[in-house]
Amino acid sequence: MASTVEIPLVDGPADGQRVTVELDVNGRPPLTHHHLGPQGLVEAQIYELENTGDGTADWRYRWRGSAV
Repeated sequence: MASTVEIPLVDGPADGQRVTVELDVNGRPPLTHHHLGPQGLVEAQIYELENTGDGTADWRYRWRGSAV
């Protein structure tokens, strides 16, 4: 079974929400997260992985813009 981690979303429409993602074999989460809006892919937003390096929460996804 794959390991999972909760990662916060920063900025954009989903700011403050958290997503649960699977880690790869090297213990890293996916490089991007496509957050679906109320109308699905039509309102999808792209969030990009960042390493915080602060020792408390190692990862966050920062908003980069609309997927369409």
